Amino acid sequence: MLRIREIRQVPDNQEVLLYPDSGVSIIVEILEKVEPSGFDDAVRFHFDSLAHDNLAVSAVVDAVNVIPNDRGDGTPSAIVLYGTQQVPKFNHAEPDTIHIFMALYRITSKAVDLVVSFNLPTKTGDGNEVSREYADAVREQFQKFVRSLKIVDYRLFV
Repeated sequence: MLRIREIRQVPDNQEVLLYPDSGVSIIVEILEKVEPSGFDDAVRFHFDSLAHDNLAVSAVVDAVNVIPNDRGDGTPSAIVLYGTQQVPKFNHAEPDTIHIFMALYRITSKAVDLVVSFNLPTKTGDGNEVSREYADAVREQFQKFVRSLKIVDYRLFV
């Protein structure tokens, strides 16, 4: 993984990683807890916010589910969203198709939403897209990431 922070400026509340052999990126964000209290509505809010930031011409949610944390370590369960966004890029005639795998961890005691998104370009104007097999492998990696994320020190969330 390449840390984007070493290449360009990244906000203090984010960490951005890039797969070295593709255009796949991982973004981890510490955000203020959003107003929707229901898990489904909250993760959709973050997905819609990402679509807005990406200037997406289309954003479709394919599925939302909860992956429970049954490890007993206090890390919240993950609310997972799978979706697709059509994002215009670099003056291309057609928007890029980006598959978004998003996980929301609501840390209610700190009024924080921890959002992790894996962004997979599956159709691009510059050929920097991933194959179906590669996308399936990244989806498996996302699911492992979501199931294994452990918050060790809650003082991080001031």
